[in-house]
Formats: sequence, C-alpha cells, structure tokens
Amino acid sequence: MTRILVVDDEPQILRALRTSLRGAGYDVDTAETAEAALTALALNPPDAVILDLALPDGRGTDVARELRTWSNVPVIVLSVVGDESEKVAALDAGADDYVTKPFGIDELLARLRAALRRREPSGEPVIEIGALRIDFEKQSVHADGRLVQLTPHEFELLRALARNPGKLMTHSALLHEVWGKAYGDESHYLHVYVSQLRRKLEPDPARPRYIITEPGAGYRLLSAPLDATPKS
Repeated sequence: MTRILVVDDEPQILRALRTSLRGAGYDVDTAETAEAALTALALNPPDAVILDLALPDGRGTDVARELRTWSNVPVIVLSVVGDESEKVAALDAGADDYVTKPFGIDELLARLRAALRRREPSGEPVIEIGALRIDFEKQSVHADGRLVQLTPHEFELLRALARNPGKLMTHSALLHEVWGKAYGDESHYLHVYVSQLRRKLEPDPARPRYIITEPGAGYRLLSAPLDATPKS
C-alpha cells in the first residue's frame, strides 16, 4: 500500500488528513515536528510527503531541503501563506507542489495522485545529449557520468523538454504538461525549476549549454550542446 507521511503540528489537520488519505486507500504516518519528520523519513521512507511549512522547531523548507540531499520522494507543501515569494522559497527548497490552507481535500488528493504518477516507470527510451544521459524508464539523469538527483517535478520538466529536442516549449505548454491546468500562467514556477535544473546539469549555470531561454516565450533543450551561450 502506498504510504504517505503527513507533517503538521495542528491536531485537527492531522486527523482530517489521516481520515481522508486512509479513505482514499493510502497508509498514513504522521509527525508534528521537523525533527520527528526527518527521523521518520530516514527510518521508514514514505512514497510521498505532505509537509506544513510552519513547524514548532523549524521550517518545512528546511525539512524539504535536507530531504533533497538524499531522496527524490514527492513533497507537497501546505501553508497558510499564499504569496509568490513563499511559494518560490518552498519550490526552491525542493518541494514539488504547493497547496494553500484552507484547501479542498479533493484538490489535494488530485495533486498527490499526480505526484505519485510521475514516479511510475514510463517505458520510454534513453536520450543522450552531449554529456547528459536521460533514462526515462529509470527516471535517472547522468551528467558527465555523474548521477544527478532530481526532484519529481524537475525530472518531469526535463522530460517535457527532452521529448522535443531543439523545439521551443512555451511557458503555457510546460506549465500544462508538468503541473496541469490548475497552475494557469504562474510562470515563476518555470523560472525556479529551470534555474534548479541548470545548477544541477550545466557545467556553468550562468552560461547554459543545454537549456536555453527564449525571452518572453519559453525554453528549449538543444539537441546538441552549445560551447557557451549567455543566460537570458
């Protein structure tokens, strides 16, 4: 059974999520502090994490950032704060999705299902571009022979670009393919994730060779790397 770790210090939220998630067929573990969450994640890794940002002993962003040093398990952040800077901070820390409190349980379950689907084997081929090797089925990426740890959303964004090498992928097309219609025109998600991919994949993120910005339009993954190109 798919197991979800819910991290929140509000008893009523924990009870509601435990009941709803179990009703949807998930096994559920809970933690009320950042320390308890990290311990649970290390001792009994779940299939996905639902993580509150405000915890008694720290920030959920710190938990996500620490988790990303060794795991790509999907993380959905919950927060009462809905401003763009807070969302960007959570995504930059490694979260895969962001839901603002109060939230509808149906929406949360839909986002959880989407996050879990992105971890399933795809049966797609291996693509090699320069020093990059992208294995869709294993959902693994190597750069210069080095295994690169990507979050599920980072991998999905790279997959969307790699399926169309050399082709311009517009902001709206990428948002729709990776995050779904619910994200509308929130292009700041793309800026955060493209920046993260460049840090992990590019020899010099300030002069990208693979993921190229088309100003005001979108991004493209080159079918062959450039020697160097200015970052837009």
